[in-house]
Amino acid sequence: MTLVAILSGAGISTDSGIRDYRGPDGLWRRDPDAEKLVTYAYYMADPEIRRRAWLMRRDSAALRAEPNAAHRAVAELERTPGFAVRVITQNVDGLHQRAGMPARKVLELHGTARAVVCTVCHARSSMEDALARVAAGEDDPACEVCGGILKPATVMFGERLDPVVLGEAMGIAKAAEVFVAVGSTLQVQPAASLAGVAAEHGARLVVVNAEPTPYDEPADEVIREPIGTALPALLKRLG
Repeated sequence: MTLVAILSGAGISTDSGIRDYRGPDGLWRRDPDAEKLVTYAYYMADPEIRRRAWLMRRDSAALRAEPNAAHRAVAELERTPGFAVRVITQNVDGLHQRAGMPARKVLELHGTARAVVCTVCHARSSMEDALARVAAGEDDPACEVCGGILKPATVMFGERLDPVVLGEAMGIAKAAEVFVAVGSTLQVQPAASLAGVAAEHGARLVVVNAEPTPYDEPADEVIREPIGTALPALLKRLG
């Protein structure tokens, strides 16, 4: 059984219509002020930031997006005899699961945009329900349990990653025989360090990304082709 770890970043979802943050056409380059909408300190301190953030979520394509060929190729490899596939994703869109990857085999380093959590009592509910309240006229919907501030169940800038999830990701990186970093700039730590950890523990490291990354040099293979065609071809070669 060959353990293949897939570290996926925003680039894998661009073919699904979800714009990345740091790429040449990324959200931060178009509107640097937008970063405040997903920064915990700004979000908690400023009701206007929260109102803008809810409007951004309402208008986002992420929850309406469908998996693309790259997501489906990962799920197909997981169903191939002789392979154990684990996905470690920096994305919050849930598209790996929608493509057919079992949820228990997907580690969401940055949480999920498909749920919301109360910052006071930690009650969770669906993003869909929260956005329905926004559509009904609530510009900053509060927790229905305790009245606290609601935020998406994602790791915002300024928040720490879940140490349990990160620990599991480290374990997968150390055990993987093949480690594919796809659609990630490999600049955001500690997620980016997983590529180095995998290489240090003997994994074959493959980087699939349009732009250069800090881990291109130690990689066994670097692929610059479009992810929607390059990743399915790579995984078919593995299988």
